[in-house]
Amino acid sequence: MEEKLKEVMASVFEVSPEEISHQTSSDDLEKWDSLHHMNLIAALEEEFEVEFDEDEILDMINFKLILLTLSEKLN
Repeated sequence: MEEKLKEVMASVFEVSPEEISHQTSSDDLEKWDSLHHMNLIAALEEEFEVEFDEDEILDMINFKLILLTLSEKLN
């Protein structure tokens, strides 16, 4: 799941997957603004076939929290 998440994030933020790590947050990626954040949410919902609520979307501010939220949704 981590590799798939890296690929989705890399695609949305137009960087290579190698630039995405467990420490990656909106502070690290120039394109991670509010619009790209919503694009990321939409891409994740499509890729993983889940739906996030408003609180989850607001909390998903870095790779670790996104991974945690996805893990909770899929288990």
